Amino acid sequence: MRGLRENDKIADGWADQIFRCAQGWNLWQTLFSMEIERLRQLLPAFSSKRILVIGDVMLDEFIWGKVSRISPEAPVPVVEVTGESAYPGGAANVARNLRAFCADALVMGVVGTDRHAESLRTLLLDLGLGLDSLIAEDSFQTIVKTRIVARHQQMVRVDREKITPAPPARLALALSQLEKILPTVDAVIFEDYAKGFLTKEFVDLATARILAAGKIVTADPNPQNPIAWRGLTAIKPNRTEAFRCANIVESDPETDFLPNSQLTLVSQCLLEKWQAEYLLITLGEQGMVLFEKNRAPYHIPTQAREVYDVSGAGDTAIALFTLALAAGATAREAAEISNHASSVVVGKLGTATLTPGELTDSFIR
Repeated sequence: MRGLRENDKIADGWADQIFRCAQGWNLWQTLFSMEIERLRQLLPAFSSKRILVIGDVMLDEFIWGKVSRISPEAPVPVVEVTGESAYPGGAANVARNLRAFCADALVMGVVGTDRHAESLRTLLLDLGLGLDSLIAEDSFQTIVKTRIVARHQQMVRVDREKITPAPPARLALALSQLEKILPTVDAVIFEDYAKGFLTKEFVDLATARILAAGKIVTADPNPQNPIAWRGLTAIKPNRTEAFRCANIVESDPETDFLPNSQLTLVSQCLLEKWQAEYLLITLGEQGMVLFEKNRAPYHIPTQAREVYDVSGAGDTAIALFTLALAAGATAREAAEISNHASSVVVGKLGTATLTPGELTDSFIR
């Protein structure tokens, strides 16, 4: 009898554990559903927004192929070409990432009058992106990055660019166009690849006008470009850029963000230097971390399952973070959305984007 009672107790114990697990699962599902529900509340708000992207536009070309032998002429692989493709790059890729989510995405930058400029214009028009602010200059060489990829591996990248001082006429024209567009947009993104369009003078004057208009303004900075970036809503460097902008020698990646960690010290330096509301630092395989004054760091682990190509991941991050803020998301919600979006595009080859459906699915996985 005692054995039977002990068996009953064991059975009751297992039943209690199963019940508790079921309760925990239901609670987890409830919390998870709330997260999905919040995203679904925000997506319709995304679709009503207009975002202006200002910065260095370029053409991203990809030559796809396979390697089966080494060249007899030199110790290099021979790539047998199987296909070619082209996408808008740089600031144009930020606008491209936005187009699937918002009412309108406009891009301001400079191109030449060459064949590459025509290719880029055609690609942008096919995507439905506004080109009224795309400045064409006869003396400017359209920036082109050509990547040769074989077996999902980038073999080499060829850059065609010639960085020259911006003529005064470009500054005047860009500011004039900004004043016309500004009343019609909800947010502005500066995308800096240090290729010459975003000068200190232009950014200072443009930022003053954007802030005076009460618009959200964010930036993806480049340490090679000495721009103040003061008073913006948010700034999104990657880890290496953050250390360089803070003029601090980069340390090995950390697994926590305690008050004495190097990245936290860098964030304090940059928040003081830039006087931004939010600082979002992308960490590659570690995800990203959001810093705000007087709040603990908010670390978001990466959601990526497989990484095929990181080309343009930063463009996706700043695009969706800014759009989410414009749609009424909190900074932490915007960072979560940005992180999920980036995890989708790194799982694709080439300068990739994502759809609202893919973003939603990434929250369900």
